[in-house]
Amino acid sequence: MTALTALASDRAAALEALEAAGRVDEGFLERFDAQFPRLHGLFTQLYGDRTDGQEQLAATVAAASASWNARPLELKARDAQRETDRQWFQSERMLGGVAYVDRFAGNLAGMRDQIPYLRDLGLTYLHLMPLFAAPEGDNDGGYAVSSYRAVDPSLGTMEDLTDLAGDLRTAGIALVVDFIFNHTSNEHEWARGAVAGDPEYADFYLIFPDREMPDAYERTTREIFPDDHRGSFVQLEDGRWIWSTFYHYQWDLNYANPAVFRAMAGEMLFLANRGVDVLRMDAVAFIWKRLGTSCESLPEAHLLLQAFNAVLAMAAPGMLFKSEAIVHPDEVISYISPTECELSYNPLQMALTWEALATRDARLLQDALEHRHALPEGTAWVNYVRSHDDIGWTFADEDAAALGIDGYRHRQFLNRFYTGRFDGSFARGVAFQENPETGDARVTGTTASLAGIEAGDPGGEDRVVLAYALALSTGGIPLLYLGDEVAQLNDYSYADDPVRRGDSRWVHRGNRPRDRYAEREDPSTSAGRVFRRLTKLISVRQSAPELAGNALVGFRTPHPSILGYQRPGAETRLLVLANVGDAEVRLDPLTLSGFERSAFDLVHDAERDLDEGLDLPPHGFMWLRVRPL
Repeated sequence: MTALTALASDRAAALEALEAAGRVDEGFLERFDAQFPRLHGLFTQLYGDRTDGQEQLAATVAAASASWNARPLELKARDAQRETDRQWFQSERMLGGVAYVDRFAGNLAGMRDQIPYLRDLGLTYLHLMPLFAAPEGDNDGGYAVSSYRAVDPSLGTMEDLTDLAGDLRTAGIALVVDFIFNHTSNEHEWARGAVAGDPEYADFYLIFPDREMPDAYERTTREIFPDDHRGSFVQLEDGRWIWSTFYHYQWDLNYANPAVFRAMAGEMLFLANRGVDVLRMDAVAFIWKRLGTSCESLPEAHLLLQAFNAVLAMAAPGMLFKSEAIVHPDEVISYISPTECELSYNPLQMALTWEALATRDARLLQDALEHRHALPEGTAWVNYVRSHDDIGWTFADEDAAALGIDGYRHRQFLNRFYTGRFDGSFARGVAFQENPETGDARVTGTTASLAGIEAGDPGGEDRVVLAYALALSTGGIPLLYLGDEVAQLNDYSYADDPVRRGDSRWVHRGNRPRDRYAEREDPSTSAGRVFRRLTKLISVRQSAPELAGNALVGFRTPHPSILGYQRPGAETRLLVLANVGDAEVRLDPLTLSGFERSAFDLVHDAERDLDEGLDLPPHGFMWLRVRPL
């Protein structure tokens, strides 16, 4: 059978499944015609050797049609609006926020009460950390999902989430939730069925009777959470072994089975119709396994994401994917495209911002912005200073070597520095998943504690503001971890919690610091000073069209502590200059001679005469509106 014959045959089978499923909307049929050849090609590459591939493809399309039929009218209207404005997320007015519902607001009802504050802060995007049903006790902060269709009862109900999404939409705030699709908890219906031998779920996970295959796979896979278990598998009570990349209660799904794709597409579409705007695609690098490889970032992982993207384009075309891939920079960018993930975290910029503050040297970050920042049209970075997770030093060793830096030794230094083990460090971070055999570790801590505020370092507040000034000005969507705007400090009480004390990331997941929020208008407090400065930056960003989109042009100076780049606009440019060092730096007129003499400093509301040069204080920065000569 030729490829065209197979396409026609499978299209006919899919149309038959659509008709059997019920009414077929004309608008859906148009998108079906546009997307089906792509989806069919992806299924052929992924499942062409399986007899059930066509059946599962037809079932997936039927589920997409049924989901569109059930999609609320207001969401269809939003789809239509975003299809005419595909760059909506590129605006200079975009600002993201992220929080745990229980930690920040108690429950979903409490989060609705916070909407006026979030709107006043300037948020247009709110990422609520995992809020689905999960096992009691340790559940990796909600990343062990027991049901994608039920909210954790302590937070509320799915109806509460739908209502919150509607209120956020009215306030102009897009809702982002995690789509944890690499694995489920061991309590999920699919997991229970697989272990029990239910034929419907028997092939949903990778389960082996003995160590022969696990040993074979583990010759080339790496340990992710060595404190929890060694290798990539854990043993079941009956003696069998199941793939578990992360914690022992998180079991990886077997996407080599097309029924898994079909089932997970159904969960995705369910969430789309609850009013979710963006799905954070968790652990994208791990979703396909092949013997003899690292089982990370394999070609099939990209094919799967593209297939999910095609399904979404049929049934919820206004929704976006955000990639979470904390891997080598070359791999991170490989997931970003309009047909895969339109958004992506920018872990390299995050890590190198902290690297620059520790070393007082901006050269690695300068190189990254010049050579690793560009993205395909129609996509954007999500730039963050910290997350719910940890800081992994994901810079490329070859980039470090070009500056005479040994990557392994440099990571060891950074771990020591940010955990306070380096003499003179201003940081008060905590090590996470430290491996004594390899010396590998990651770092946890709030922005304020890592930057020096907890230690009482006089440069602490300036470092917090500087780090966010970079995230706010490099392009895409800047992301604020709620609590950072009032300089929230580490919460060491997690060590007294028998469930959480084994996971040091809880040190920076403290409850909403009510005392610091109460002080946010008081300039005599660190909370007040940081809040005033950050909200000023947010306001300035909103009025600077040069900060829309991702376009960035490097601007080098002779000073290693100075980071420089330009954000081009229609007629003017924004020249960003930042000093990561502890001493004032003077930029002479010659360095600035490529611009007209007069520049306006947006941050400080001041005219600058570039013929007189510029003085950048320690941890200081400027956003200068300039005109090139």
